[in-house]
Amino acid sequence: MSRRTVASGGDPSEGRRAGGGDPAGRRRAGSAAAAAALLPMLLATAACGGSADAAGGDAGAALTVMTWAPAGTGSTDRPGVTALAEEIGREVNAKGGRAGRKLKVLTCNEHNTAAGVTACAQQAVAAHAVAVIGSYSQFGDTFMPTLEAAGIPYLGGYGVSGSEFSSPLSYPVAGGTPALIAGSGRQLAAAGCKAVALIRPDTGNGDTLTRYLSAAVAPAGIRLTDVKVPERADAAGMAAPVQRAVGDDRAGGCVTAALGPEQTLLLLDAYRKANPRRTQLASVIGSVHQAVIDSTGGAGSPLNGSLATGWFPPETSKVWDDLRTTAGNAAASGAKPVDTSDLAVQTTWVAYQTFLQAVDRISSAGQPLTAKGLRAQLDSGDSIDTGGVTPPLNWGQGDMLPSAESPRLTNTWVTFQQVKDGRLTEQQSGFVDVRWVLTGGKPPQ
Repeated sequence: MSRRTVASGGDPSEGRRAGGGDPAGRRRAGSAAAAAALLPMLLATAACGGSADAAGGDAGAALTVMTWAPAGTGSTDRPGVTALAEEIGREVNAKGGRAGRKLKVLTCNEHNTAAGVTACAQQAVAAHAVAVIGSYSQFGDTFMPTLEAAGIPYLGGYGVSGSEFSSPLSYPVAGGTPALIAGSGRQLAAAGCKAVALIRPDTGNGDTLTRYLSAAVAPAGIRLTDVKVPERADAAGMAAPVQRAVGDDRAGGCVTAALGPEQTLLLLDAYRKANPRRTQLASVIGSVHQAVIDSTGGAGSPLNGSLATGWFPPETSKVWDDLRTTAGNAAASGAKPVDTSDLAVQTTWVAYQTFLQAVDRISSAGQPLTAKGLRAQLDSGDSIDTGGVTPPLNWGQGDMLPSAESPRLTNTWVTFQQVKDGRLTEQQSGFVDVRWVLTGGKPPQ
């Protein structure tokens, strides 16, 4: 497959839960205590333990993995993540398993709570899972210590918490919000923006986004306006930030946003009412995927014509052909629909392809297929080809980001796309590396 990619991703308002100086990080200590008290009940009710082990064989010899995501919670739901994981398990086992063993895929509803994901992590430990793959959770600081204590690697999580980019047992396949906001700055510079306004949450994490965006646009001499939005801003509270961002609606003025899904919809409604004629709208990070474009008017959406920076190619790209086939098979089997434009689904797909390649290499080398063996393979520095969805991935010491905040962020490449006629399309082929922005370096000559 050709190496091409574009999409959008990361929910920065959710990412504030990564901790640091943010009050949400301190609240997790109480959440963890509550999780311990609720754990016995949640282990029975968290919807953990669903599995896809279609092939016969000794269950004790199964290669067990887990994937979790919230369901039945509202806007954070990602049911396609677990449905995809189960279908991958069925397909692998229908072909005889992997390395002579069947693949047992456990799935878990983490309920979008610290207690729920604690239950899921404990289930993975009890099942002797060799990895937690893909998945979506805002509570990385809660579940990572449990996985670390058991030596279970977390491969390819969505990346909305700080621990996913700092834990030595985490292997992210995408660059999270930091790479996206840095990429958005480079895309806006290339588009000829003279001034950029960033609409972002008024949080410590939002401050970090401003720093990255500023570093990305500074070499082009672009003036940056920082527009803060209260975490609980309602529809009425969005009008003033939009007006400040748009300003006098001059040519060369650009607006990019980094808000959560619900606030993004409020932002788009306020933007539509403001009706700017010359301002260029850019990545509404965390929400620019096809379903949002469709729900806000398709070709008549305020997102039409907007720029987007992402981790992966548009859902229509040929690099997703196999994912679409697997999603279709899941639907045919009666599983929940798998939205192939969902970034969490796409991230989980990349994570499973990475896992299966790593298993093949471990087996070929005659090494034990254990959590420890998987970590050793991933840490070896051997690159894994994802078929053009990302550049080759590896987590060797020389590839780590020299950053105290995100040392596990090894994939610093992003891609550019644009919404045209109501569809996400590729604006520029290939990848753009924003490592220099994330490390405070100078742009390549």
